[in-house]
Amino acid sequence: MFEIGFTELLLVGIVALLVLGPERLPVAARTLGRGLGQARRALNALKAQVEREIDMPALDAAPLQRLEQDLRQGIQLDATPANDPTPVAHAKESA
Repeated sequence: MFEIGFTELLLVGIVALLVLGPERLPVAARTLGRGLGQARRALNALKAQVEREIDMPALDAAPLQRLEQDLRQGIQLDATPANDPTPVAHAKESA
């Protein structure tokens, strides 16, 4: 993938040894290895989830369309909204 050879890895190791020192280099390498392992597992889990989603059978749209029609028939658009101030104004005028 990245095509890193042995000489490049050796150069990175020498620079890391000079920067971190021999005491902290094993801890840094262990932390880096754990992080890479967690990233690889997360990527594999994401890949598996995407593959499962792609392989799911298509949903039947007919029940959803019937539900939409039932909902549209149940809603009456000529009813006054609950926050409409006109009924309150009529009540004040008659008082």
